[in-house]
Amino acid sequence: MGTRRDTAGKGSQQPEDGGTSRFAAGTRWGWLLNGQLRFLPPPGRGGQQTIPRPERARLGGPPPWAGIEYRRRVPTLDHLVGEMTGRRPPRVVGPVESDVGRSAVLCLLYEHHREPHVVLTRRSPSMRHHAHEISFPGGRQDPDDPDLVATALREAHEEVGLDPDAVTVVGALDQFVTVGSRTLIHPYVAIADHPPALEVMSPAEVEAIVHVPLAELFRDDVWREEIWDLDHHGSRALTFFELVGDTVWGATGAMLRQLLAIATRTDETIAGGPG
Repeated sequence: MGTRRDTAGKGSQQPEDGGTSRFAAGTRWGWLLNGQLRFLPPPGRGGQQTIPRPERARLGGPPPWAGIEYRRRVPTLDHLVGEMTGRRPPRVVGPVESDVGRSAVLCLLYEHHREPHVVLTRRSPSMRHHAHEISFPGGRQDPDDPDLVATALREAHEEVGLDPDAVTVVGALDQFVTVGSRTLIHPYVAIADHPPALEVMSPAEVEAIVHVPLAELFRDDVWREEIWDLDHHGSRALTFFELVGDTVWGATGAMLRQLLAIATRTDETIAGGPG
């Protein structure tokens, strides 16, 4: 099945050794002097990937659902399906140049012990770009793909062995061009009636499959927003989710942010646009 993050609601029981060592390392390298200390994840959380944070990065605001009591944030899978199927058609957010490629990702949801979970992947450390990054299964559209839904399902099958016949696509999130790869991402949301039988099929691309309860993503101490001033892109808000052993950010963080905002009927917009 892969790595499961059944850690929601444990609070002070989270392991602290990793965070303590990161604090010490940060102090040794002078993070207190250049202000980077404020971006450290909570004790025991965060991944191995390198975050190319600009020197002038600053903290953003609370999550859109901050005003909702924690126990009322987490939706049932049926509620999420209802919100997705009744939602407006997806929009293209931000400008799209004529030469960008097209890609699709699959946001797969299922229930385990009556809790909705989402399937993510951790990219292989051998990859030249995005090593250790957390992402949805997905990739570029092939000429033989009849549409971008087929792209998302094919890529999920190739990466994690997902049976396309075992899931139902219930909607789509907004499309946007990523800053790094310069592709227009089409995120599709699908559900499985049972926890899916998955395995790493492409070790050159995927290091691990990560199953995350939505309750974990709704925790206040998991969320962080940062404002980055990017050349040619202006100021942009980036969303971070600090899990135990992994950091979700970038395009995947933006897509998860929108999914959770849809689930809670809160503000879906991201300052400066996703990406």
